[in-house]
Amino acid sequence: MNGAMHPPPLSVPLTITKLMISVSTADVLTLIKFHSSDQAKPLPAIRKDYSSFHLELQGELGEYMITERVELSKGVYGYWIDIPEAVLDCTILFFHGGGFNRGSTKDHMGLCLRIARIAQARVFSLDYRLAPEFVFPAAIEDALAAYRYLLSHGNLPHRIIPVGISSGGTLVLDLLISARDTGIPLPRAGICMSPVVDASIGGDSAKSNKDNDWVSDVQLNETQSMYLAGSDPENPLASPVRARLNGLPRLYVQAGTHEVLLSDIASFVDKARWAGVPVQFELWEGMFHCWQMFAQHIPEGQRAINHIGEFIRDAMAR
Repeated sequence: MNGAMHPPPLSVPLTITKLMISVSTADVLTLIKFHSSDQAKPLPAIRKDYSSFHLELQGELGEYMITERVELSKGVYGYWIDIPEAVLDCTILFFHGGGFNRGSTKDHMGLCLRIARIAQARVFSLDYRLAPEFVFPAAIEDALAAYRYLLSHGNLPHRIIPVGISSGGTLVLDLLISARDTGIPLPRAGICMSPVVDASIGGDSAKSNKDNDWVSDVQLNETQSMYLAGSDPENPLASPVRARLNGLPRLYVQAGTHEVLLSDIASFVDKARWAGVPVQFELWEGMFHCWQMFAQHIPEGQRAINHIGEFIRDAMAR
């Protein structure tokens, strides 16, 4: 770290993507807020509504095939998703979002395919175990099992890029930390979209952005409580911002300026850089949590996905 006494400034090298925010963005945010407001429903109903809502907003998915369903352990499946333009030895290991208690490959298929087409890569998407039926660290164990599966079936670590959104972004970091600590060969890079990096959800943006995002601090704390189920929120795998980050590979992190998680994500990026991890951090002006999921309706979503695809191609070419 060249004798530095203080963390490198967060603004270097920070990419702030300032674009004219489309009119549709405010409309989509209002729609998401309306749809996510009723947390009093039974969890099965919340899961069903979540899936239906995301499927409805994905638009046309184009040509693709689920070529194989792999059972990694009892009830835990990974899905090989192929597109015509994919380079077969380039694999995205994808982790969906949903706060560790909802979500699936199916309702994130649009995001998977958009990234895959820009990156020209195959996708292996994991349906990890969900809380409260399976609590921390079950999802992390599944993520590690998926990565081990890829390695054991001829996929070289430098040809795998873990990619995740929200809780899936957390799993990317947990996978990298766990692989490093257990001596498993690391991939060349990891990609996190709006990751949850601090289980305490205590950053300044939780208050300052409460009206700008669709996720409330109450929702976040409830989902984290369900997932952790009494485990220590300061556990490094529950809160990667508290982990030892030395030795992790190159990271690419996207966040929006209107996210309630922004402060936590920025703190993580700062700590990772202090630990010597090469981090490319893109901060998208006016964007809310997981805006990439709504690329069919928000131009900034597709632009962010384009950047992810370009990063994957660059990482694979090194």
